[in-house]
Amino acid sequence: MDWSDSDGNEVLDWESDEEPGPGSSPARVADRAGPSDETCKAGPSHRPLVSHFMGMGFSEDMVMKAIKENGEGDSEAILETLLTYAAIEKCPENIDHSHNNCSLASEENNSDGDDLSDISGFEDEDFTMGLSEEDKKYLTLMEMGFHPEEASAAMRRCGPDAQILELADSIHAAEVQESELGESTYSNNKPESFSYNCSRGKRKRFAEETVNKRRCVQTESDSSLISIPKPMVGYGLPNQRITTICRKLPESAVGPPYFYYENVALAPKGVWETISRFLYDVEPEFVDSKYFCAAARKRAYVHNLPIQNRFPLLPIPPKTIHDVFPTTKKWWPSWDPRTQFNCLQTCTASAKLTERIRRALEHYDDLPPLTTQKYVIEECRKWNLVWVGHHKVAPLEPDEIEMLLGFPRDHTRGGGISRTERYRSLGNSFQVDTVAFHLSVLKDMFPNGLRLLSLFSGIGGAEVALHRLGIRLKVVVSVEISEVNRNIIKSWWEQTNQTGTLIELADVQQLSGDKLEELMCTFGGFDLVVGGSPCNNLAGSNRYHRDGLEGTHSSLFYDYFRILDLVKCIMGKNI
Repeated sequence: MDWSDSDGNEVLDWESDEEPGPGSSPARVADRAGPSDETCKAGPSHRPLVSHFMGMGFSEDMVMKAIKENGEGDSEAILETLLTYAAIEKCPENIDHSHNNCSLASEENNSDGDDLSDISGFEDEDFTMGLSEEDKKYLTLMEMGFHPEEASAAMRRCGPDAQILELADSIHAAEVQESELGESTYSNNKPESFSYNCSRGKRKRFAEETVNKRRCVQTESDSSLISIPKPMVGYGLPNQRITTICRKLPESAVGPPYFYYENVALAPKGVWETISRFLYDVEPEFVDSKYFCAAARKRAYVHNLPIQNRFPLLPIPPKTIHDVFPTTKKWWPSWDPRTQFNCLQTCTASAKLTERIRRALEHYDDLPPLTTQKYVIEECRKWNLVWVGHHKVAPLEPDEIEMLLGFPRDHTRGGGISRTERYRSLGNSFQVDTVAFHLSVLKDMFPNGLRLLSLFSGIGGAEVALHRLGIRLKVVVSVEISEVNRNIIKSWWEQTNQTGTLIELADVQQLSGDKLEELMCTFGGFDLVVGGSPCNNLAGSNRYHRDGLEGTHSSLFYDYFRILDLVKCIMGKNI
């Protein structure tokens, strides 16, 4: 009969004496009936392998087919094939989109409170660069939700060459053994395989989730026509002598009007090819803002701006954590190797997390165990935590993030804007120093100022960059759906005593062809069209709705192209 485990997930009572009915699955029937003739005819090495996968709930025919396809030496490849077969049977119309659902946990809903620690709003970065294979496996197990001591114990039991699935099996086996026999989870004796110690439904579900997660990582790392360079320095950095780059733009892309579009660099496969194709086949410029400030921010920019004679904003911002926040150096432990922050997020760590870290360290004076060090460093990297006392970490404050992103102090403060809204607005903004370096070529081209069309401009990163470059903003037409962001831009406009005209529109649908033509007739056209949409649907950290350019937020790119194309046509640049 059917029953549910403690998590509310339906599993099957495989030991039931109930006769199989018409609705029984082939795997269930096969399991009750015992091994078939085909299984019995299989060699000695086949029999345990077939039983192993049938114990997970797969049918005998499916298992034999997978073994025949992959050979019996690679159990992980067999499992991959079996899960693929199962997915095809369940939803053939969606099999090509399996990489969009790579979560090991259910989606958490954001609330109006300040505790956003459970929201996956941070961007995946290269945390594992330079780590040993053993450390990478340890961090993978941590990311899958296992306790640090569980991960370490499993690695001791299984040895350094064990695969992730084997380590996860070992952890689950230890958990089952502890619950059934009352033995210690961290026993040095290697328990029996997880395959034979827990319900088949639960084991199959866990295996499926684990492999789906690995597929997600593999899909994201697949090569594409547009490759991401390493290091990610674009067409050059400030004050760096490089070989002269000759970039020839397609004729349809030559400005004016100039255009500049930004989004997250590590997007799903094919996204940047699509963006480039729509934007007149201009290839993106990949830049990591860690070369401009003390925080990483991997972004790509498609633009038709000149790339010669760029210059940076002054003063040059500090590029290390201790230079930005010198008071943290006193408390910074020797085993925390960070010199820069990870990508700045749309959310922040909770007080509960910082308290957990304090408790994990409180029993040690200077050098905690390696497992504790790894756990703390991973959380600090993930949430950009800084050391503010002995064994005490804290998240960055909004005004500190403003400084790292190049915005003036209190740019997002005031006007009834909550702390949560400040984090969200800052996390979706431009890094001003990076953008200003690219836009600096416009200063000599428009000595009397320029007319800017800013689409989905957030908190006005492009406007702030142009202002800091000393370029007058004669006209700014800003399209931004967030009332909070519109209020921030309007407040900045007034506080900086801008002499031009600011027009704010709340909905991109308001910018029809007629409306656009009316604005261009009034102001004489636009010199620069800037755009960028929130990276929620593209970022690797979004395990739930990584929908690429079809996502709710990133689909705004198509509106960006539509409006840019209208501007070009109205200005006589028919393509």
